[in-house]
Amino acid sequence: MINKYIFVNLKSSLLFNDVYNYLNVINDEFFISNLVIFPSNIYIPYFLENKYDVGIQNISNSIDKNFTGEITVLQAKSMGIKYVIIGHSDRNFLESDEIINQKIKLTLENDFKVIVCIGETQEKRQMLKTYDVLYRQIKNRLRGIDKKYFSNMFIAYEPVLSIGTNILLSNEEIKDTIELIRNIFYKNYDYIPYMLYGGSVNIENIKQLNKISNIDGFLIGTAAYDPKNLVKIIKKIDE
Repeated sequence: MINKYIFVNLKSSLLFNDVYNYLNVINDEFFISNLVIFPSNIYIPYFLENKYDVGIQNISNSIDKNFTGEITVLQAKSMGIKYVIIGHSDRNFLESDEIINQKIKLTLENDFKVIVCIGETQEKRQMLKTYDVLYRQIKNRLRGIDKKYFSNMFIAYEPVLSIGTNILLSNEEIKDTIELIRNIFYKNYDYIPYMLYGGSVNIENIKQLNKISNIDGFLIGTAAYDPKNLVKIIKKIDE
């Protein structure tokens, strides 16, 4: 039994014919209870049909039925989707902390498990502004949200400099930053959330990252586009 959460963000990587190959590869290997896959919206039914826990990569901040191209919490919930990623840095150019806050509040109140992404840029880290950035993101993105919902929330620490770049902070830097986040929560909310790490997680570094004691799981992106790589990563986590 793997004791870490494994969340797989496939982003926009798969074409239609890739979906069947992806499922064939991972179906032949294993099912694990703490694996959640986040495919593109149009492919979600195929993963649900194969009995995987499935999440959605983005959600509307409204339940209005009249927004072309948006997916609402009610639509996602009606399909049996249980997880949602909110605040990923890929979308920072589109979303303010206020919009992210609205999405988090709406999804938690509708019984979703929410992966809240936070992280600083390389520039801010070099300026020793990591604490300031993370504190602001946490306070703004969770503003007005009842603490009773926090048990359904994961915090994914994704340093922006590491997303899709193969640039990795040291284990000590990651551990210290995650401890900083935990302390922000403890001091301000009297609560310690589940902590995920994301950002250039791959086959080569997963054993190293898995040694970090205050990580509860991983949000894996680019390295999981190839299902064989995903299988190898999971097996390394399980070693």
